[in-house]
Amino acid sequence: MAGRRKDVLDVRELIRRVRLGDGVRRVARDMRVSRKTVAKYVSWATGQGLLSGELVEAGEFKRRLDASLPTAPPPRGAFKVERYREQIQALRAKGVESRAIYDRLREAGEFTASYSAVWRFVRSLEPVTPEGFVRVETPPGDEAQVDFGFAGIMYDPAKGIPRRAWAFVMTLSYSRHQCVELVFDQEVDTWLRCHRNAFEWFGGVPKRVVLDNLKAAIIRHALHDPVVQRAYREFAEHYGFLISPCRPRTPRHKGKVEKGGVHYVKRNFLAGRAFTDIHEANRKALVWCVETAGRRDHGTTRQQPLRRFDEAERAALLALPAAPYELATWKKAKLHADCHVVFEGSFYSAPHRLIGKTLWVRAGAGVTIYLEHEVVAVHPRARQRGQRLTHNDHYPPEKVAGLMACPAGCLKRAAAIGPATHKLIGRLLEERPLDRLRTAQGILRLGDKFSSRRLEAACSRALLFDEVSYGAIKRILDRKLDLISSLPSPPPTLQLTQPLLFVRPWTDFFGNA
Repeated sequence: MAGRRKDVLDVRELIRRVRLGDGVRRVARDMRVSRKTVAKYVSWATGQGLLSGELVEAGEFKRRLDASLPTAPPPRGAFKVERYREQIQALRAKGVESRAIYDRLREAGEFTASYSAVWRFVRSLEPVTPEGFVRVETPPGDEAQVDFGFAGIMYDPAKGIPRRAWAFVMTLSYSRHQCVELVFDQEVDTWLRCHRNAFEWFGGVPKRVVLDNLKAAIIRHALHDPVVQRAYREFAEHYGFLISPCRPRTPRHKGKVEKGGVHYVKRNFLAGRAFTDIHEANRKALVWCVETAGRRDHGTTRQQPLRRFDEAERAALLALPAAPYELATWKKAKLHADCHVVFEGSFYSAPHRLIGKTLWVRAGAGVTIYLEHEVVAVHPRARQRGQRLTHNDHYPPEKVAGLMACPAGCLKRAAAIGPATHKLIGRLLEERPLDRLRTAQGILRLGDKFSSRRLEAACSRALLFDEVSYGAIKRILDRKLDLISSLPSPPPTLQLTQPLLFVRPWTDFFGNA
């Protein structure tokens, strides 16, 4: 009676029908088996004395079946693998996988079974114990789960081309009410904007957000110490929720958004639909969240998500802040030798003392630069790539002097020293065609070395002798001539007491005209 055996309850039902008087033909028809099969089990039951007396209960019935009726034969190929049992066990003890075992057996040249036969044999040697799970239900307003899922190709009106699109889904864990938004990337700005839009659509904020370890939120995923993206951390502080990353490679920890969220959106909303562009898709997605997803009988809660949300969860959400979060991106950037960091192709200055250090750049409506948590520079946002935004006090002082040099600046500085200095610098700058700006700068720097008072006195002496060169003023200061209390009289001029007369007449030179 060897062969495949039917289920215990089916065999017991078959025998019960025969005991009640049904013939073999009728039992075979009703139970959709062959008459040969019915006859086989009737013969077995007769031998076991089961056709008379009280029908034994299912447990005893199974015990007798297992003891006296062979089960189904092993799969085809099992006999071919069985004789290699010891060799396979030795390879598995060394950690060799099923595919490698199959390849090594084939290398021997005599092995003819298939890979699937080897795989089934290895599995029979190491039966897997199913892992049990606990379904976690949360109170209203306590948790939301978020995820991205591929949404196909959609038209981008901004770029005028079809692009790969993604569905952002946020599902409230208690009510299973959800918000869907279609986007073209998974960047930090997009991630934060989708959160903000979802919170505003729900009218509140959950106490905790469970998420996968995507780069827009988690820089480095780890079991005990995940590193959170700085922009997302700031966003969470603004709205008051906790960030709860899943364990790495365990998506079941956010199963409410995995199965009932992203997969449901793909199968129900996106499947078989065509949209003009992504804007139309987003308008229809929010309608679908209310009218279809919100009013269905959920497979787990057996209630409508929208009703559970309205009755219990809406009031339990945290209140929205007074002002929405200003979307900002954080990025690390090194301060280069020109006292600028590079962010999105533009250049922003920071203090020269931080050259070579890695700084944090926060870019929102404006740009703020941090050393750890200390603000070191603030700039408006660049309007175009390549633009340089600079505060001159971020440069070394000795570099700023040369950078800021101009005729107006020199005259202003000279006037602060004294009238003689101002007059002398003015004469220098008025000279044409030679540019005397560098000479004026050199003279003004002499005031830093010798003092402004001495420079003013030296300029007075130089003007007296009409010597307005850098060398003349430098010699006066070096020889301390500016310290002489009395100035010398100017050189005398020739005084004529009578008109000059020609010694020879002019006709001696030009002749008679």
